[in-house]
Amino acid sequence: MIDMNRIISNNISDYLKKQNKKQTDMADGIGTTKQTVNKMLNGSRMINAVELRKIADFLGVKMDELTRIPDGFQEESVVHVFMGKVTSRQAKEALLIADKLSDMILFHRRVRENGTVMMQAWEDD
Repeated sequence: MIDMNRIISNNISDYLKKQNKKQTDMADGIGTTKQTVNKMLNGSRMINAVELRKIADFLGVKMDELTRIPDGFQEESVVHVFMGKVTSRQAKEALLIADKLSDMILFHRRVRENGTVMMQAWEDD
C-alpha cells in the first residue's frame, strides 16, 4: 500500500527546496507552527485537506501536484520487502492479513485525528 502522506510530504519538501523556502516560512504562510510543519513533513502527523489547500496556495501550485506519485516510485513497506523473503504460501497470506489490519488501524486513527483537528477549526470560528 502506498503511503500517500509520505508522498505528499516528500513533494512539499521538494517544492520548498525548489523555491528556496524554509519550514518556518511555510508555517507562517499557512498559519501554524514550525513544529506542526516538521511533524507533517516527517510523517508523524497527517496532512488534512484544509492544510493541503493552504500549503498548495502558499507554494503556488495545484493540490494535485502535491499528491502526484513520482515516476518510478517503488513500495518500501517493510512487510512487502520481508514478504519477498518468505517462501511458504501460508506465511505470505498471514503477512498480508497483518499488513491489512495495520493499515486499517492506522487509517482509523488518522481519520479520528483529522476529525478532531477539523472540528477544532469549526469550534474556533
